[in-house]
Amino acid sequence: MVEEQLAPDAKLRLALSLFESGVALMRQNLRRHHPEDSDARIEELLVAWLRTRPGAEHGDAAGRPRSVSEPIA
Repeated sequence: MVEEQLAPDAKLRLALSLFESGVALMRQNLRRHHPEDSDARIEELLVAWLRTRPGAEHGDAAGRPRSVSEPIA
């Protein structure tokens, strides 16, 4: 079996497309769970979810959380 290698720009486009798909899915999920809420409220909930995703409270990178004002050693 031959695996096709993606160019770095194609990998980035794919990652961004997957992110956009995930956001769209979560927006649909929020609408399903909050059918009475306005579009603006759904967007507020979506932004809150993006900022505090369970399992990624400190971002997606490995390692310990760091303050942006903490000097890099």
